[in-house]
Amino acid sequence: MLWHIEPTSRVSLQDQIAACVRRAVTTRELMVNEQLPPAAELAEALSVDRNTVLAAYRRLREEGVVDFRRGRGVRVTATAPTSAPVEQAARQLIESAHANGYSKAEILGLIEELM
Repeated sequence: MLWHIEPTSRVSLQDQIAACVRRAVTTRELMVNEQLPPAAELAEALSVDRNTVLAAYRRLREEGVVDFRRGRGVRVTATAPTSAPVEQAARQLIESAHANGYSKAEILGLIEELM
């Protein structure tokens, strides 16, 4: 499991960690019932505080992506999302842009500009 976070990003570290997990679940890098790394281990690997990882895991639990069980660790739930909402949004963007006469280069330029 190779996740990267950007310490200088405007996005909080816990949001970045949660996003990494969400992406791993939607791309099936992480499967249902698969155990996530312990918070202390992931914190060390990412050079962040353990509480930052725990906050990300708590948020994911609230979203229904993971579940905590004493003695079993943090695991991906059976109700975790299986399709990427980002992909759906990208498809909608492409359809809308083409309908309004944008070229591929213009769409990519717009995305780059907004990032």
